[in-house]
Amino acid sequence: MEKTKVAIIDYGAGNVRSLGNMLTFLDVPYVITDDKTVIKSADRIIFPGQGHFAQAVSKLKSKDMISFIQDIVSDGKTFLGICLGLQVLFEKSEEAPGVEGLSVFKGEVKKFKIGKTPQIGWNKIQTTKNNSYLSDDYFYFVNSYYVRPENKDIISSSANYNIDFCASVEYKNITAVQFHPEKSSNAGIKFFKNWLK
Repeated sequence: MEKTKVAIIDYGAGNVRSLGNMLTFLDVPYVITDDKTVIKSADRIIFPGQGHFAQAVSKLKSKDMISFIQDIVSDGKTFLGICLGLQVLFEKSEEAPGVEGLSVFKGEVKKFKIGKTPQIGWNKIQTTKNNSYLSDDYFYFVNSYYVRPENKDIISSSANYNIDFCASVEYKNITAVQFHPEKSSNAGIKFFKNWLK
């Protein structure tokens, strides 16, 4: 595989170790950094996240990264959001009323109302025609919330956890997934190989 330089944004709310392990396995050079110059110079950018919506937004603000990430996305840099890194791209979340997300996409983050939360474990996704990198396979999820995009055309896959929900989105240079591809074994490896081409 062609060597690809990847920057993993380190803002204190990410699952960076597992991501690093995956990229090492794939023999892909990467850096984990909050240095904006280094991030902007990378070929591809990964925006991870786990934990609370408000806490993630707060940490991004403390590192002056809100407008920085908005600019990176609008500049056309190949960008991947993972888990909370998907949710924060939307306008707001039921997890944190009154806290504004990055508003890259219109829509909101909703809480599962039925069943045990968080959803933890393997769940099968069903891809849509708006999908470049994923296959209908089982991926590993840990989530109590899911995104509800205003524009349904950006949805690239869905899954079911008592209700059908958006499992990933894709729009131009942006891909973002609710599940953890770095913890999804062969399905995750296949996804990363496709995304890194």
